[in-house]
Amino acid sequence: MKDLFEAIAYLFENILMVPFNLLRELELENWWLANTLTWVAIVVLILALGYWIKQLRIFDQNDEEDRSQTAHSFLK
Repeated sequence: MKDLFEAIAYLFENILMVPFNLLRELELENWWLANTLTWVAIVVLILALGYWIKQLRIFDQNDEEDRSQTAHSFLK
């Protein structure tokens, strides 16, 4: 069992956290570049949220959703 937990620790520390470690080191060298990457991620998330809301409006305007009381048990 000890080997299993050490393998999980190795996976997270040495493989999955590499991008975060690189970003942490980048912040020490160039603060502006590190924060630019953060703002790019925020802009991408805002655009994805806007697209999702736009698609929800399209389906809402087409009245494609069954809104009867029997459609979902929590609408009763």
